[in-house]
Amino acid sequence: MEQQDKASPEPTPEQRKYAKILEMGMYAGLACLFITFAVYVLGIMEPYIPLQDLPHQWGKPVTEYLADAKIETGWAWLGMLNYGDFVNFIGVAALAGVTIVCYLAIVPQLLRSKDVVYAVLALLEVLVLALAASGVIAAGH
Repeated sequence: MEQQDKASPEPTPEQRKYAKILEMGMYAGLACLFITFAVYVLGIMEPYIPLQDLPHQWGKPVTEYLADAKIETGWAWLGMLNYGDFVNFIGVAALAGVTIVCYLAIVPQLLRSKDVVYAVLALLEVLVLALAASGVIAAGH
C-alpha cells in the first residue's frame, strides 16, 4: 500500500491576519495583566478591599460579598480603576475583546475577495460578542 504525501493546507490571508492580531492582542493583554498585578501586589495603588480583609471575604457567596463591599456588577468596574484590585480588569477586558478586533480586521479583506458570506458572518459575530459584553444579551447567569 502506497502512502500519499498530503501537504498541509496553507492558511488563508484572512486567517494569517486574524492570528497575527490575536497573538499581538494576547501578548498585550498578558503584559497588562502582569503589570497591573505588580501594581496591586506592590501596593502602588490602594486596593478597594484592604488585603487584611480578604480572608474574611473569601467564604462569602458572591452576591453577599458584592452587597457588603458595595460593588456594582457589570461595567461599574470602569469607575473603580483608581483602586489596585480593579485596575487588573483592564487586561482581562483586553483579552476578552481582542476577538472582536480580529473579526473587524478581516472583514475588509473578506469583502475585497468577494467572500460576502464570511464577511457577514464575521460582522454577526462582532455584533453578538459586543451585545454579550454590553450585558444586553445574557445566557445563564
